[in-house]
Amino acid sequence: MARKADSKDAKATLGNVLLVEDDALIAVALEGSLLEAGATSVRICSTSAEALAALRDEKPDCLVLDVHLADRDDGWALAELVNSVGPKPPRIVFSTGAPQDIPEEIAELGPVLAKPYDHAELIAALGRPAPTGLFARLRDAFGARPERA
Repeated sequence: MARKADSKDAKATLGNVLLVEDDALIAVALEGSLLEAGATSVRICSTSAEALAALRDEKPDCLVLDVHLADRDDGWALAELVNSVGPKPPRIVFSTGAPQDIPEEIAELGPVLAKPYDHAELIAALGRPAPTGLFARLRDAFGARPERA
């Protein structure tokens, strides 16, 4: 019974996931695990260009991001972009075979999982609250100011 409760909690928190992964086998396996864990939907993008188009179309609750993609070696730039736009950025988890390539300030945007990893680690990482970065703290500080008459 405890597993069902955990699954319900995951369903409530995963929401819509944007999975940016250029290895089709990894993408399909992760998609299945995310849906099984309760993701509302999973959209797979294999390039940065596809991911940017997807981000224009919809706002995901979570972003699972490989950093070395077919079209770019700095896929982590997507994390930087989504974290700086809008009041509530998606939770970000980096899924990469080269964690050392992610700049330190970018790695602070979300957990970094080094491939290969257990899919349960990904589900757990997505279930954690998003870290509060500099942009979020600034938005909160300026947004919380009382209006002047």
